[in-house]
Amino acid sequence: MSFARFRQRTFAEINLLRRAAVATAGRFFWLIPIVVPIIWLTANEFLLTIRLFLETVGVREIQNRLLGLPLVVIAIFLGLRIVAGEINARTLEIVYTVPGGASRVWTTKLLAAAAILLSTEVIMAVYLWFRFGPFPIEAMYGAFQCAIFFLVISMGFSALFRSEVSGAIVSCALLFLFGVFSGFGHTQHIWSPFFNPYADSFLSDTSVLVNILRNRIGFAIVIGILVWLAFLRGERREKLLGG
Repeated sequence: MSFARFRQRTFAEINLLRRAAVATAGRFFWLIPIVVPIIWLTANEFLLTIRLFLETVGVREIQNRLLGLPLVVIAIFLGLRIVAGEINARTLEIVYTVPGGASRVWTTKLLAAAAILLSTEVIMAVYLWFRFGPFPIEAMYGAFQCAIFFLVISMGFSALFRSEVSGAIVSCALLFLFGVFSGFGHTQHIWSPFFNPYADSFLSDTSVLVNILRNRIGFAIVIGILVWLAFLRGERREKLLGG
């Protein structure tokens, strides 16, 4: 493949992702990685100043409190828009005429949503790195994994119920349950998407490493299964169109 053709194909893929981002998050999708970090980090700086809910900032607070929570909220919003957004916009029939099938559309929109989440996280992480000092890069992965989990959860349930509202209710309920029972990452529960290896623990370093691997690998498998199930539902044209 010549360089010119490679460049043309690369630009075409980037443009496709941009269109998918517009379809998922709106024309001003690029504002999400800018506005969300400004609002969230400014609010937490204020809470840190008055010592309300947030008195200190360490590795324990960075993964879920400062990185994970805003990403999860964005992820739920974007996930609702991947399939149910097409239903509400009455463009679902057009999706099924796309070469490659509806799964190609869902995949592209899912990748666009993940790119928005990743860019938002990177901007926040850079600020936190210089503001509070270095922290493990693995903490970024933990926050991103949690966001991707809720992204596919909201995508799947909104497709199942054919409704953004119903998908949002179930996703927020799961967010509340996982958050309450795991303390939003203040305890080391490997079954939780908010699993935080940097929380206070009396476990040895080896045990913590084993728990990290169990959680990360386990949730990677769970996320893959959820995406597969959501795509199966998304391919059922007669169900999504007929109600």
